[in-house]
Amino acid sequence: MKGLFCAVCCLSVASLPSLAQSRHRAKGAMTDQQFVDMAGQTDMVEANLGELSQTASSSQQVKDFGQTLRTEHTADYQQLQTAAQQASLTVPTAIDSAHYRTLIAPLARLKGAAFDRRFAREMVTGHTKAIAVYKKEADDAQNASIKTYAQAAEPVLEKHLAAAKDLEKPKAARK
Repeated sequence: MKGLFCAVCCLSVASLPSLAQSRHRAKGAMTDQQFVDMAGQTDMVEANLGELSQTASSSQQVKDFGQTLRTEHTADYQQLQTAAQQASLTVPTAIDSAHYRTLIAPLARLKGAAFDRRFAREMVTGHTKAIAVYKKEADDAQNASIKTYAQAAEPVLEKHLAAAKDLEKPKAARK
């Protein structure tokens, strides 16, 4: 009986790190694979919306920003693929239906000034959320390649956020 009690205690103590790790993940931390999935979806959506802005926008500033998004998120997606390959992780290759339905479809129905306002608002919201996730991954990533990728991508997202905020300003207040 005493031996059984010792065995149960030892197993309990041995499983504490695993339990703590799963609790940590449950509180908002993501695995590297989850981060790669999110980053891949983000890059594809941003590039797609950048392309959409070329035909839906009535503002040259929005079109220029959209072109920047398309170019830089396409390049970022390629960097993500390299980092994920080094970490033996998979990158999504198509926009999933949830992202399409919530992020692309609503904007695809708009044109002109209505598109421009919604696009700017969505870019501020999306980049603000993405920056928070990238910062967390830059600190918490399990794989060095993914950590380095997140650290390198964060300044680009910050630049996009600043440009998106500038789009929201009234024309007279813009730089």
